[in-house]
Amino acid sequence: MINFLKTAEGGLAKLDSAVTGSWINVVDPTPEEINFLTEEIEIFPDLINYSLDLDEMARIERDEDEGYTFILLRIPHFQGENVDVPYATIPLGIIIVDGVIVTICRHETDILKPLLNGKYRHLRTGKRYRFVLYVFLETAARYLAHLRDINKRTEALEDQLQKSTRNREVLELVKYQKSLTYFATALRSNEVMMERVQRMKLFNQYNEDADLLEDVLTENQQAIQMTSIATEILAGMMDAFASIISNNLNGVMKALAALTIILNLPTIVASFYGMNVELPFAHSPFAFPIVFGMAFALTAIAVLVFVKRDWF
Repeated sequence: MINFLKTAEGGLAKLDSAVTGSWINVVDPTPEEINFLTEEIEIFPDLINYSLDLDEMARIERDEDEGYTFILLRIPHFQGENVDVPYATIPLGIIIVDGVIVTICRHETDILKPLLNGKYRHLRTGKRYRFVLYVFLETAARYLAHLRDINKRTEALEDQLQKSTRNREVLELVKYQKSLTYFATALRSNEVMMERVQRMKLFNQYNEDADLLEDVLTENQQAIQMTSIATEILAGMMDAFASIISNNLNGVMKALAALTIILNLPTIVASFYGMNVELPFAHSPFAFPIVFGMAFALTAIAVLVFVKRDWF
């Protein structure tokens, strides 16, 4: 899917074709759309392939002879609840070439929606490098938002784990631990790329751009710190609750063992007095109450012992 957009008085307006100063937003392009990008916009096929390769890392390439700047950014992507990795990262390619800016991504992403909805009042598709900075800023903001969601979900699991004797909740935590690992790797590669952008001084044409880049680096560093803290907390939580699950299971086993012993004591007494041999109190009219009292006394003693040992 390809959309052509350009800043107008009421915000971003859709166009029928690319013009100077426009933004070309490409999502999961078809072979025909890729041919259009390579032939009409004159984008190298390798740049498109890099943007669609889910394993590519963040980087920047600039070729003054060919007249393009290529930036690959790792952005967060929510894949759903019932998957092995709920929160992953995917590449977003940003290509500045021939007076237009092109964004290419394999999946529909929330990163670009605020730009489409007019979140940034000073967004202008004609100011291409500032547009890139807004993409950087929104990416860092989305990382922080997803990290807050992960913290809420792990806190909910923490309440369930305190009484759990199963591994399901721990396995849920493992899924979020994987997400945090992907986040940490992507954020560090983004930071290296942004620092290189800062050294290249691509955004020094306006003072506002240089300040905005500093804000982006600060937000990205905050996301890195939050990811590191969340990872350490989650690792410690998993170790602690693995022990809790083991202790809970031990408690269940102790209670079952105690109940088994308690229920067997009356059976043992009754078995002895069911034998066809001469037994004490065999001819007594109070034989049954005596036998019953013995069974009850033994059961009561066993219950007291187990309660004192905290087996119940």
